Amino acid sequence: MARRSRELIAQGIDIISLSLGEPDFPTPEPIKEAAKKAIDANFSYYTHVSGYVELRQAIANKLKRDNNLDYTADQIVVSTGAKQCIANTVLCLINPDDEVLVPAPYWVSYLELVKLARGKSVVIPTTHDTNFKVTPAQLRAAITPRTRLMIFSTPCNPTGAVYSKSELKAIADVIAEFPELYILSDEIYEDINFVGKHESMAQFDKIKDRVITVNGVSKGFAMTGWRGGYLAAPLWLAKACDKMQGQFTSATCSITQKAMQKAMEMPIESTFGMRDAFKRRRDLVVRLMNEMPGIKLNEPDGAFYVYPDISAFFGKSCGQHTINNGTDLSLYLIDKAFVSLIPGAAFGDDRYVRISYATSEEKLTEAMKRIKTALAELK
Repeated sequence: MARRSRELIAQGIDIISLSLGEPDFPTPEPIKEAAKKAIDANFSYYTHVSGYVELRQAIANKLKRDNNLDYTADQIVVSTGAKQCIANTVLCLINPDDEVLVPAPYWVSYLELVKLARGKSVVIPTTHDTNFKVTPAQLRAAITPRTRLMIFSTPCNPTGAVYSKSELKAIADVIAEFPELYILSDEIYEDINFVGKHESMAQFDKIKDRVITVNGVSKGFAMTGWRGGYLAAPLWLAKACDKMQGQFTSATCSITQKAMQKAMEMPIESTFGMRDAFKRRRDLVVRLMNEMPGIKLNEPDGAFYVYPDISAFFGKSCGQHTINNGTDLSLYLIDKAFVSLIPGAAFGDDRYVRISYATSEEKLTEAMKRIKTALAELK
């Protein structure tokens, strides 16, 4: 898809990309100012592998303020993005042939990181009808003596599903029954939540010492290029992740750390402007897609994606394109409508496509118009 986009752009064709998981907003000014001050103050030397203690304490304070979670600075590890936090955790916890439960749809890197540790991913399918959330019964049925870890996200990439407190508690009750089972809660989209207060898995005391909370500044603070993420974990595991990271990258950029510290100190209300803009875009995209015959779509409660079921178009054709799965439809839409999407196969189910609405309402409106016209030509 990326290659085809580049080819068409090189031909002068106007491609609308709805594939990027990246806010189109600039980093907030107070954060940029903090980075500039850090440069002028010569914060240009190696830091502790896990990050400046001042930053880790600011993260601990944020987790208490916003999530009512109690962590010390020693339980925080700052990394070059949330992805490295996940990699650190998997590499520290998973031995060859250990099983990792991954509800699908899932973020593309989860399975690959399990492979890196020579573990085995056990995919638990979810559907549009359950709002793409795994149930306690599904979870319990998938657990074996080899199960070591569960990885999931809330709000979810790619579906936008958000787990409620009661839904998380039901999962926590199952996890509590298996003392050797850990759970990695990817909460990178915490600040893009349209249904109220974000709920963290680590709030349940009976499993808190087996929860790894992963978060960062890329989505909520529009800082994707800064590469700043963090995890909060039991002390022994945080120390293990520090040791693991010390052999891969050491600490993340010192200036990024000072920018992250400012982000952590900003009140949660500072993220509401972007959140509200994303909600308006979601409402626009959902309304326009619901006008397209054949599209089956839930209304996501968070993140900035919609994940429509496009299986109604399977077997239909237009020109040289025949649609048998989400990959075929994505290639058709980039060639016919000049709109770039991500096939659902990347997330575990090729009956779907992922559409990012992290772009302007003007571009979204035009993209939806192009998609609707192209879909109508499939016979």
